[in-house]
Amino acid sequence: MEFDNPDLETIKRQLMSSKRPKKPKMLVVDDEPDNLDLLYRTFRRDFSVFKAESGKRALEILAAEGEVAVIISDQRMPEMKGTEFLSKTVPQFPNTVRIILTGFTDIEDLVDAINSGQVYKYITKPWDPNELKTVVQRAAETYELLKQRTEELQRAQKQTRLLATIMDLALKAEALEETLRAIASSVGEDLGADAVVLQPMVADNPDSPAAGYGIVTDADTWLKDDPLVGEAIAARTLQCEVNIPANSDLAECDRYKTADIQAHLCSPILDREGIVGLLSLQWQKPCQLSPDDLDTVHLVTQEMALVFSHLHRLQ
Repeated sequence: MEFDNPDLETIKRQLMSSKRPKKPKMLVVDDEPDNLDLLYRTFRRDFSVFKAESGKRALEILAAEGEVAVIISDQRMPEMKGTEFLSKTVPQFPNTVRIILTGFTDIEDLVDAINSGQVYKYITKPWDPNELKTVVQRAAETYELLKQRTEELQRAQKQTRLLATIMDLALKAEALEETLRAIASSVGEDLGADAVVLQPMVADNPDSPAAGYGIVTDADTWLKDDPLVGEAIAARTLQCEVNIPANSDLAECDRYKTADIQAHLCSPILDREGIVGLLSLQWQKPCQLSPDDLDTVHLVTQEMALVFSHLHRLQ
């Protein structure tokens, strides 16, 4: 989903620039130290390379480091063949791309591994460095594509669950305050926020926040004086500061100092009549939001406009 407002595109770029690209991870596994060192030297400039001298040690590294983009494993190793080791990594790390190095003609093992999706490609020893680099580059690109598709699917499922939860809470509503607290808690948990405020606007003064119904109890005191909230209300669009300590206009605000808030996102909730509510999300750490999370916030505020309308009819 794309936003028409250029300010939101600016925020997306800020979020992207706040996340420094990291080298993809690679795990190389071989019982011969010389081969391990050669593989490490070959790929250390482009990858964060981890070395393991056995399948058992490699599994320990994966347990500690998590998913890697590419695994290169020797086939003939003591205790555990390469294909056996790689098969153990599939359930937990399905997106990882696996490459086998072999100096033998273990055709049956290799064919089974390739057909089952456990191995992307096999390279015979002694390998050609340029061929191996080409294969690994393609493997890394394949991993990024698989990872992107998996994240898109997970994000869509996450958005669907969150929106369904919000609507379910609204339909079961008995008390406005209780319902908004429950919704605020769900939104905050989904987006990893340390504090959330979700509140309607004062009916006779649409430019000032009403009493808060979020996790923060003093919302009505500090939100109405917050420059970021004022900008969001004035512009009628989402505003976000990902690094409050570096923003001189916000860093000295009492709320941010006393609660150690380092990032704040606030968005007005709009319907045809104007601003009907406000969503505020705060983090006590550098903002971990992705640009796609802004799409989730946008969808939440759209649905909350319907929720506010429904809840007001119940009052």
